[in-house]
Amino acid sequence: MNPTSRPLTRRRLLQLGGIGMLGLGLPQFLQASTRTREKSCIFIVQYGGASHHDSWDLKPDAPEDIRGPYRPIATSVPGIQIGELMPKLAAMAHRYTLIRSMTHGNGGHDGGMHICMTGHSAPTVDTPYFGSVVARLRPSTANMPSYVWLQNLAGDVQPRYLTGGFLGAAYSPLRVGTDMDNPAEPGFRVRAFDTPADVSHDRMRQRLELLTQAQGRVTRAPGMVDMQRFQERAVDLLTGSDARRAFDLNHEPTTSRDRYGRHALGQNLLMARRLIEAGVRLVSVTAWAGLPPGERFRNVQTWDMHGQGAGLGSIFGNGAFGLGWALPNVDQAVSALLEDLHVRGLLDDTLVVMVGEFGRSPRISGAGRDHWPACYSAMLAGCGIRGGHVHGASDRQGGYVRDAAVRPEAFGATLFHALGIVPETRLSPDGFTRPASAGQPVLSLFE
Repeated sequence: MNPTSRPLTRRRLLQLGGIGMLGLGLPQFLQASTRTREKSCIFIVQYGGASHHDSWDLKPDAPEDIRGPYRPIATSVPGIQIGELMPKLAAMAHRYTLIRSMTHGNGGHDGGMHICMTGHSAPTVDTPYFGSVVARLRPSTANMPSYVWLQNLAGDVQPRYLTGGFLGAAYSPLRVGTDMDNPAEPGFRVRAFDTPADVSHDRMRQRLELLTQAQGRVTRAPGMVDMQRFQERAVDLLTGSDARRAFDLNHEPTTSRDRYGRHALGQNLLMARRLIEAGVRLVSVTAWAGLPPGERFRNVQTWDMHGQGAGLGSIFGNGAFGLGWALPNVDQAVSALLEDLHVRGLLDDTLVVMVGEFGRSPRISGAGRDHWPACYSAMLAGCGIRGGHVHGASDRQGGYVRDAAVRPEAFGATLFHALGIVPETRLSPDGFTRPASAGQPVLSLFE
């Protein structure tokens, strides 16, 4: 479990305390919050690997065992078609770009996710995810964490997404929501900012005053002044109301919550919008579509649609692992997010990304499609990304890239470029090794 997602017990306060009285863990977590606010990002992770054949890149002229039952529909942009289960997103195609030529070589959930979320074709074990890099290079200027992850990933991937990689724990995400403990469930409450029952806000501030006095009696090492400021902000975060309010969907009108959808993805994306508005720099959202009424929980890998051979029902069904359930929920929630960001004047400064760790196989087998990293699709919007644009193309069966391949390095560099980060920026202390990205941005995606 991510240590930042647990309530702060007395023991944890002491464990987090490098000096002992209040703690350096949360201040270090907030240390990435000292510069001017710039761009932000909502990264929607279609964990499991979404089928591009049935959503963004349909092949209506392919044989039946490849094209599937869904038909393409027109969008708001002449010449661009997407799947019939996403009519709301079709109506706003002028606001996003589709990449139909994503590609890499790892067909495993763990390896594919690590590639997807780092932007490196061969990441090391400790290569940090996008959110950690953004928290390090473009931290929040508000009294909010720079990096938040909404909804967990399941056990088919190692919990690297809960760490900061080689950047350290200070740049790990604040994770909110695990399995059925998510904002779509009645009575859900974010507990990450809870303090022990025997440590009142006044007592916490008294501890900070004592710590400040103790620090004032010793020769200050380089950085101690900054660390004291981070400690003060940590107390403000724990005792103040801004962060709690941003995470609390009870402050949203019922109509807004209904518009996003009362399922896990809808409510998590609504929370993501609130967090971006409050100053969080990057919010990753696991695109778990929740459970159809009456269905029992298995895991959050909505898009891992292997079909009946894996006991998951048909990929074209209405169960938790069926496109008939998942795509309409994506259509509702993501269209609401894009419209909301546009109306609130946030889309110009908020990059919205939706992609899985890979796509699904062209050929349908056992009423499902298997893992397929050779060619898949991604959607990007905001932060200067062109609207109504399609980049790259797959072959006639959607199995391989035909034109303008986008490899992980180029994808990562494109994201960093959109967020105002120079891809070549060095992350290592020596200033020479470990660039944020080894790729070049796809500049044709920008207006």
